[in-house]
Amino acid sequence: MRAHHELTASGITTRAATTLTGVVRSTAARDKARPAAAGPAGTTAARTPENKLTAAERRAVLDVLCSDRFVDQAPLEVYASLLDEGIYLCSVSTMYRILRENAQVKERRRQARHPARACPELVATAPRQVYSWDITKLPGPVKGTYFDAYVMIDIFSRYIVGAHVQTHESGLLAAEMMTEVFAVQGVPNVVHADRGTSMTSKTVATLLADLEVTRSHSRPRVSNDNPYSDYAGCVIMPSRNVRERVRAGRRTAGGESFGIIT
Repeated sequence: MRAHHELTASGITTRAATTLTGVVRSTAARDKARPAAAGPAGTTAARTPENKLTAAERRAVLDVLCSDRFVDQAPLEVYASLLDEGIYLCSVSTMYRILRENAQVKERRRQARHPARACPELVATAPRQVYSWDITKLPGPVKGTYFDAYVMIDIFSRYIVGAHVQTHESGLLAAEMMTEVFAVQGVPNVVHADRGTSMTSKTVATLLADLEVTRSHSRPRVSNDNPYSDYAGCVIMPSRNVRERVRAGRRTAGGESFGIIT
């Protein structure tokens, strides 16, 4: 390409120069029309807008946005309110730009500060410290009928300290089961359960309060706060003769279900 330009500069025609150098005429014309670089790239100074706000003006805009009157409003609302009063400070985008420079682009309304809360835990270092219990449905002798297995375990050893099978859920039946378990296995420090009606009944609460046992319940809308009793309910597997074994294991007052727990 340089040789083509030298030939044309010496007076040789463009057609002759392209024939001698093998350069296409359109390529040579396009290269000749390209302007030369004025200097190293990136050395051109950025032009300062004529309407750029001064430091004092930007500070005044920030003071207005953070004033008691506009502290809870978005820049667009502030802009519209000032225009209604015949006041123009800057554009909405400039307001956002000034707030961004001062790390104030966030929710401007007053909001409650919720401190981080640690997940509650129950720790047992020995037997008879923390008991956990739940009620599990067992299939009855007729389709659509069920028995309720009241199962209480020691979370330290996962040992089932007591289990009753009843025909329905009741806080009174739960208190009877606890009374029998505590008499045989001992009174624990804490009894944990979910938030079912039988678990939160006044009868159970009164019994535990009389025995000075701390009540513990799952957190609202948390499904895995009673994992040991939930797992114990899963191991009560119905077999072929589970209905007969359930019927045989029940007594008139407070049936037992030790025979059906595997």
